[in-house]
Amino acid sequence: MGQAKRTTKIYFNFAERNQGGANTGKREYLYLTKNILNEARAFYIDFFLAHSSKLEEKVTYYSEKHKKFKERKLTSNELLTWAESLTVSTEDHPTPLEGWNFSEKFPGMPVVYRRSVIKDAIGKARSHLSNYRNWEESGKKKGKPGLPGSNNHPTLYKGTIKLELEKFDRQDNFVSILVYNGRGWEWVNYPVKFSPWQEKRLTKFSWENKSPRLILREKTAELHVTQEKSVEARKVEESKKNPNLITIGIDLNVKNLAVITVRKNGVIIKTVFVTDGGLDYHRYLHMKLVSKHQWLSGKPVKGESSNKLLWGHVRRMNDYYAHMVSRRIVEVCLEIRRIYPGAEIVILFERLRKIKPKGSKSRILNRKQANQLKGKIIKFTRYKAYYLGIVTVEVNPYGTSRYCSRCGHKGERFSLVKGERVKMRGGKLFYCPHCKYLVNADFNASVNTHHSFYGEFHWQPKKKAA
Repeated sequence: MGQAKRTTKIYFNFAERNQGGANTGKREYLYLTKNILNEARAFYIDFFLAHSSKLEEKVTYYSEKHKKFKERKLTSNELLTWAESLTVSTEDHPTPLEGWNFSEKFPGMPVVYRRSVIKDAIGKARSHLSNYRNWEESGKKKGKPGLPGSNNHPTLYKGTIKLELEKFDRQDNFVSILVYNGRGWEWVNYPVKFSPWQEKRLTKFSWENKSPRLILREKTAELHVTQEKSVEARKVEESKKNPNLITIGIDLNVKNLAVITVRKNGVIIKTVFVTDGGLDYHRYLHMKLVSKHQWLSGKPVKGESSNKLLWGHVRRMNDYYAHMVSRRIVEVCLEIRRIYPGAEIVILFERLRKIKPKGSKSRILNRKQANQLKGKIIKFTRYKAYYLGIVTVEVNPYGTSRYCSRCGHKGERFSLVKGERVKMRGGKLFYCPHCKYLVNADFNASVNTHHSFYGEFHWQPKKKAA
């Protein structure tokens, strides 16, 4: 049993007033709200760092699970109550701690907003102290953790937003938000864009909607609604014991973005090639242009963006292809489930971490983007497959491209150049001199991910010395 998460976006309508968009005053209130919440968060970060011993304080409690007394740190709710008693002026605590009067610096701030920034500050302060302690223990001089930042996207909890999805009619849709107008706090209605697709996602009973986050950009604003649902998925070690387990091996490359092989009972029953459609060459031309611009402009000035439009285009291309490939992988899973109803499926990727590109600057930039694309494919596939209760595993990549998937012996990669076999690293074909197996190199690597998962051939776990 686990939790699957996804995010649905609701866009604010910032069009012209005669087109139904929000006026400039209302837009400004959103940015004022974010700024004052950042200031309040900075106040409490400084407060907790000044009283860091409280974050480390431990209390004794009785554990019902272990049937004995144990120690634990103060919970965030306990720290919140303590912080409010020292910083907020109330009937029970009319005089806050000297120099830490939150009520004086932020008069009239709603309780929900105040408590949300306190919770954020607790997390940031604890994270900083933990990182700083680890740095001190390491004995390194470099890499000293800096102070935590206060900027964050505001989370709109119940009491700060009115979002009634059942009343949305796709024509005139509004959301009410409690915002800061520079003088005080008031409820303001904002027009939003709401499509049938968003309605379908947000009103599904199987998904639980969490508090939305307010994302403010230079010219746009969005509400990001996180959704969760419970998913039944067994642990990988338990799944391995199933003799009818179906594994889907993925080999990620540059030209062939993904080679998908499906194995059942030791036999490959399906293969799918997903090509890049010219993405690699198209991206290389952009990287060549970026490299040229950087050479002409010289060393970039700190704080200035270089080739912003080009980088944005490349980033969007990578996102598009990552979503396309991950969707194709999930579609293969659904096809297998239709053929074998109730079958247990596990998706396999190679655990690729350190890939150092070589060559010219434009080639290095292009290969780095290709490596980032592989990471995005794995990330997107993982969460999309988990919706269906399918687990994703990263296996040992050692030798998947160099060993024969049929007999397990070491082979060689080559390409055909003018009809002649030329042995080269990254060749398109694979040949095994032991069993005379000739096959596409990417297909061979994809099949080897299954062997690596099951510990077959040279991937067998080594026996520990007695």
